[in-house]
Amino acid sequence: MIPRYSRPEMARIWDPANKYRKWLDIELAVCEAWTERGLIPGESMDRIRARANFDPRRIDEIEKITRHDVIAFTTSIAEFVGEDSRFIHRGLTSYDVVDTALCLLLKEAGGLIRSGLAALMDALRARALEHKYTPMVGRSHGIHAEPITFGLKLAIFYSEMSRHLERWDAALDTISVGKISGAVGTYAHLDPAMEESILARVGLKPAPASNQVIQRDRHAAYFTALALMASSMEKIAVEIRHLQRTEVSEAEEFFHKGQKGSSAMPHKRNPVLTENLSGLARVIRGHSLAAMENVPLWHERDISHSSVERIIAPDATILADFMIHRLTSVIHDMVVYPEKMLENLNQSRGLIFSEAILIKLVDRGLTREEAYALVQRNAMKAWENGTWFKDELLGDSELMGHLSGQEVSEAFDVGHALRWVDSTFDRVFS
Repeated sequence: MIPRYSRPEMARIWDPANKYRKWLDIELAVCEAWTERGLIPGESMDRIRARANFDPRRIDEIEKITRHDVIAFTTSIAEFVGEDSRFIHRGLTSYDVVDTALCLLLKEAGGLIRSGLAALMDALRARALEHKYTPMVGRSHGIHAEPITFGLKLAIFYSEMSRHLERWDAALDTISVGKISGAVGTYAHLDPAMEESILARVGLKPAPASNQVIQRDRHAAYFTALALMASSMEKIAVEIRHLQRTEVSEAEEFFHKGQKGSSAMPHKRNPVLTENLSGLARVIRGHSLAAMENVPLWHERDISHSSVERIIAPDATILADFMIHRLTSVIHDMVVYPEKMLENLNQSRGLIFSEAILIKLVDRGLTREEAYALVQRNAMKAWENGTWFKDELLGDSELMGHLSGQEVSEAFDVGHALRWVDSTFDRVFS
């Protein structure tokens, strides 16, 4: 079943009628190849081209009797074509059609996902450039670390998504194959050259070797690439959720006029969009595991993969497409609070510059252990007493025996800490 939130373009791909259209395209390509070989008369091929069609409802009716979807499909075609239908499906096994068509569908869905991913990267790039010099505190283990900029955070996300674009292109190339090699892949009733010409007609390459199916490591690579992509989208979503926390309040999802956050608490502005993205990422990761479970099939093929793929192929692509477009809108409309970022940057009263003091002391000849002890004891005083770290340092006679007041002040320069922002942006966006 197509989820109600799917985009029309993606939903159309997984409509049964589109699947049957792909099946028919393959059947007609095979007939064209046989015509070139002289086995289907030209006039018969003309009639097949003119008449070939299918009725999805009729296919369902026939399948209730045959219990075989491809036979129901070819029977429906025969009702349109008539006597010349005897040439259709010549030399094929069902999965020559079904597996090749599945790759066509995954390739088509993958194209939409790729265009969405490019749009997401554009949104990340625009907001990164907007906040290239917006200072904020970096956090490790959730604790204030050293200064960064919000633009740097977004640039990291952009760079990660660019790697997903590379992986996705590779996954699309891996899945863009077909097989017209017969019941166990031996070309018992046609030949490899014919397979190549048939697949070229529908825009695929031949799998170098196949049995009754295209090998499922290809599909697993596709769904794993989707799972990795979803995991990075969740990573971005989790960051936005953290930044929206009341105690942080540095950025938040756009809150629409008339939107409600809670049935009980009118003040609530919850990060529901990004929370939703976190949940959907779990589903897609589960689908990637199911795809990996499909790799080991019995001998030349069993049917255990089929039921799985009927679920995960539309579900994973539709969910990924939805996630990409939702995250793109979140990034585009995200409200950023630079003043709050600066307030939080100063919340630790200068403790985030401790490493700069440590390095200055080491440069004065202290061992790292000696310097660390001097800096840490003053940092702990600032933590425990709620005082400014710089004041504690200036009041420590032992430490000030190694540094001047000007040198201590220089260590608290945010601009110095962020002096390589331009260089990083050049590397990311060049």
